[in-house]
Parts: sequence; structure tokens; C-alpha cells
Amino acid sequence: MNVPNVSFEFFPPKSGAMEQKLWDAIERLQVLEPNFVSVTYGAGGSTRDRTHRTVKRIADQTFLNPAAHLTCVAATKEDVLEVVGDYATAGIHHIVALRGDPPDGMGQAFSPHPGGYESSVDLISGISTAFPDRFQISVGCYPEPHPESR
Repeated sequence: MNVPNVSFEFFPPKSGAMEQKLWDAIERLQVLEPNFVSVTYGAGGSTRDRTHRTVKRIADQTFLNPAAHLTCVAATKEDVLEVVGDYATAGIHHIVALRGDPPDGMGQAFSPHPGGYESSVDLISGISTAFPDRFQISVGCYPEPHPESR
């Protein structure tokens, strides 16, 4: 049963019990044959390892097309590109590139990490330059201008 233009977004589990719930949900949802499923990336990269493990497991154990969220918050360009390289090695070729929320929380001013990407546009450019034609890159955007947009 293919439902056109549908995707699901998952949060990386924080515990064994939450991981079991996630996999139960994945098993129930995969019969809908979504275009892709994505796994979020916590504020400041706080879920980096859990996101990577979850995306890799989806790729290894299901027929779903996983997309990994990636932000440029609290990381150098080298750190971000290392994560991208890990995805390429794991056979993950879809990234949802986001600037990410300010490390100090919503409502606070965003300040790029020294040596890091300043925006999602810079992040996309960095991925595309370092890994030409290797990734499908999706983005998230506001239906109205972002509060910090010119």
C-alpha cells in the first residue's frame, strides 16, 4: 500500500523501552511504504550518536529509505563533515540539512560555532562540495519568513 508523498519523522530513543516502542512503530508504519523516514538531531548535536545508530539500523533492518537530520549547531565544519562521511560509509544518502536551534534555547540569538557553518545554506554547500552527487539533501523551512530572516 503506497501512500504518495508521505514521510515519517522519528526521534532517536533515549532508553531500551523507548527503542522497543520505536521499532514497534516502524514495523507498523513501514507497510504504508513512505517515501522516506527521517530521524531528528537533538539540539546542539545532543543526539548525534543515537541519531546515527537509529538511521543505520533502519537502513540495515528495513526496506525504508532513511534520512538523517543534521544541523550545524555547536560543531566545526570538520566535525559536521565527519558525520556526513560516516553516513556515506553506512550507505545513508539522504540528509535533512537544518541550521538548528540556538544552543541556549529558542528565543536566544543564534551564534555559529567558530569554524562552523553559519546557516543551512552554508551547510548544504559544504556537504555538496565535500561529497558531490552523493546525497539527496532535504531542508525544513517556515511557511512564512523565519523570525531571523532578512
